[in-house]
Amino acid sequence: MTDLTHDPVTFDIIQNALEAIADEMFVAQRKASMSAIIYEVLDLSSSILAPNGDIAAAGAGIPAFIGVLDKAVKGILKKYPLDQVRPGDMFASNDPYYGGVTHLNDMVLTSPIFDGDRLVGWVANIAHWNDVGGNVPGSMSSEATEIFQEGVRIPAVKIFEEGRPNQAVFDILYVNTRLPDFLKGDLWAGIAGLRIGERRVLELTRKYGVETYLAAVADYMDLGERRALAALKALPPGVYDYEEEQDDGAIHKIRLTISAEKFSVDLTDNPGQKGSNNSSREGSEIALQLAFKTFTDPEGPGNGGCFRPLEVITKPGTIFHVVEPGALGYYSEVEIRLFDLTLRALAHHFPGVVPSGNFASICGTVMGGKHPDTGRHYTIVEPQIGGWGAWQGHDGPSGQFSGFHGETFNCPAEIAEARYGMFVDQVALNPEPGGEGRWRGGKGIEVHYRVRGDGNFLSLGYTRSRMPPWGQGGGRDGSLNYVELRRTDGAVERYAFATNVVVNTGDVIRIMTANGGGFGDPADRPEAEIARDLRNGYLTPERAAEVYGYKA
Repeated sequence: MTDLTHDPVTFDIIQNALEAIADEMFVAQRKASMSAIIYEVLDLSSSILAPNGDIAAAGAGIPAFIGVLDKAVKGILKKYPLDQVRPGDMFASNDPYYGGVTHLNDMVLTSPIFDGDRLVGWVANIAHWNDVGGNVPGSMSSEATEIFQEGVRIPAVKIFEEGRPNQAVFDILYVNTRLPDFLKGDLWAGIAGLRIGERRVLELTRKYGVETYLAAVADYMDLGERRALAALKALPPGVYDYEEEQDDGAIHKIRLTISAEKFSVDLTDNPGQKGSNNSSREGSEIALQLAFKTFTDPEGPGNGGCFRPLEVITKPGTIFHVVEPGALGYYSEVEIRLFDLTLRALAHHFPGVVPSGNFASICGTVMGGKHPDTGRHYTIVEPQIGGWGAWQGHDGPSGQFSGFHGETFNCPAEIAEARYGMFVDQVALNPEPGGEGRWRGGKGIEVHYRVRGDGNFLSLGYTRSRMPPWGQGGGRDGSLNYVELRRTDGAVERYAFATNVVVNTGDVIRIMTANGGGFGDPADRPEAEIARDLRNGYLTPERAAEVYGYKA
């Protein structure tokens, strides 16, 4: 079929096929990867994009990653004129200043799709690599002040040129990591994902014709825009300000301007960039895209069209718009603070629309050293799960990744013990108080890692370590995220951010993630639900008496 058709059934078939192809790309990459952060945690995402780089369809994975891929392709198109993009090319970028968007651990791979000599789109994926060099194992240092300290920079370069591998780039990648076997496996898994996506898209263009395929992509984007605009028209227009104190005492500020045509977010009045806690301008846009979609049309297609009404205003040199050579190792904590601040602002101005605060941190935990059984260097990178906030009519879910981190999983204890040099002594719900209400917040977790060798290391970056998840409507605030290091001599050290802390045999790394905020006055919670919480271990008798006035 070569003639253009605007048959809505054909469009629907193509649009659904794109979603299925993006998912197939995701599965292919996951199954071929070497690192548990990818094949267990699913710290990756995949997308199919239009010729101009707009997202046409997204696969499973981290929502904040999907929003990277359109910006990465557009960064490549800024660097390479279209006459320098050819069939068989493949690009790589991990550099936030060259389309990488996040931090150096996250590698973007992308390929153009040509039907004959016609560019019909792109396939792209992104995954977290456990080590890309830099001054600390795991490449994430809360002490970094420049990006040069964080690892090897790949500034949107061709790793394949017209089908021929650029071996120099491969060699640079392999030599700039403490985990070359794992990096090599993860790299080629990403390449495999792109190749399956390209093949499937070309099956569509050859079955329905290039013009019909491109028209279906454009129609899908227009649908996303129409749905977003319809949601905006249902909101009261106005200017809505909000500010929030952070763990370090800094004040983050946001101004939302809502009209029937635009959702504008002004971030200009915010602290200057500092250390490794910064986000690229594009990364801040992603955080706001997630909040915008959550608030306006969570069920609609997450393509480039649905974000057309969103406007983001930033100031270069601030934490939400870092300028070179600023470091970005813990960019995720800045973006998740912005995502949560936006939701909190909306909850304040539009009560009952979004749940109470969740643990709202990636709680990135990096541990490693010499494996006690093999003698090889290992690095485990673990984002943590925590408690979500309650909302009217519902208790918050327990033990979930944040909405920002999305469709991911924790690494099973059995996998962690088999692959890494740690024992997992305990995985349990957080017993600490916090989050009580008519509907209670979900529980965070308490995990104990026991170190099996001397001279190992621990690095981490947790926010909401001083300012707890927020309650609504009289609901109590949640608890805090932190790590407690229990030494064999009985000493106890508490951390929220730390880099390369030495841990030795028998030391226990105790991870605590927050309970979510409650919703509604605790005095209104029925006795039967309080009794159930007591039976299930969500509540102690002392806390039941103190908060609810309940006596068993």
